[in-house]
Amino acid sequence: MLAILAMVAAFLITYLAMPSLIRYFRSKKEGQQIREDGPTWHAKKAGTPTMGGILFIIAAVVANLIFGALMGLVNNTAWALIFTLVAFGLIGMVDDSIKIFEHRNEGFTPRQKALCQLIAACVFTVIYQHEGFQMGFGNMQLGWWYGLFIIFWMVGFSNAVNLTDGLDGLVTGCAIISFAAYLVIALVNGQKEVALFCFSIIGGLLAFMRYNHKPAKIFMGDMGSLALGASLAAVALLLHHEWSLLFIGIIYVIETASVILQVISFKTTGKRIFKMTPIHHHFELLGWSEWKIDITFWTITFISSAITVAVICLG
Repeated sequence: MLAILAMVAAFLITYLAMPSLIRYFRSKKEGQQIREDGPTWHAKKAGTPTMGGILFIIAAVVANLIFGALMGLVNNTAWALIFTLVAFGLIGMVDDSIKIFEHRNEGFTPRQKALCQLIAACVFTVIYQHEGFQMGFGNMQLGWWYGLFIIFWMVGFSNAVNLTDGLDGLVTGCAIISFAAYLVIALVNGQKEVALFCFSIIGGLLAFMRYNHKPAKIFMGDMGSLALGASLAAVALLLHHEWSLLFIGIIYVIETASVILQVISFKTTGKRIFKMTPIHHHFELLGWSEWKIDITFWTITFISSAITVAVICLG
């Protein structure tokens, strides 16, 4: 019951405070800079407030700490999850701030962003190892080789979700489904700390969707997408169902794979496989509306997640 109240609390904090945040950003003229190489019709989105992720991150942390304390769940697992959400959120916040104040569509250089993500992932790995969490897959103990996997998994999925965040509501909807899938797994496994974290994130995202669906009144920014991607990886790791993220996060994997394949193809053959990447832009250029892409990608995420949860929980 208290876990559900945590979701409600995160929802209300985000829902009630978001209008004021949007007004503040608009008054300061702090809006999104649109990529010059993106679809031309995205130009009308320029100036839309961004960094909306700050509110659902704050809401999730507050809900976790208050209701976690009431439930006796503020422990090492909870702190590891909160650290991940906040650390990657701060990386994204700085990245977004550079874009806004420098009036450009790129923040950190790729090397700078990668370095910050690596440092955050390394800190999580040290905490993970120090607190005695399982360093391996199943009965296979890998020690620090598994630590390298943790770093790769967190950095990889934080960037994968970031790449997916290119259409109004796309990542918000996919993330709600992804965290809901892990919520079920956590409840079945009896990992209440992870379940509480998922409840809180879902609550914040459900409220954020009200303002982020097309036409978006605010974007989550890198602050939101990097935090969500890394948090999904952390949840999968703490549940010891690491590989499930390839299926529960299938859209993030497809979006990332489309970029990698496009680059490889262009550099080796001079030809492009897709009209534009990430792949959601390819479908836009085929004439699909943002709503059609969103609903299709959400449906794929739901089906893949439902099958994965069924296999894990019933297998």
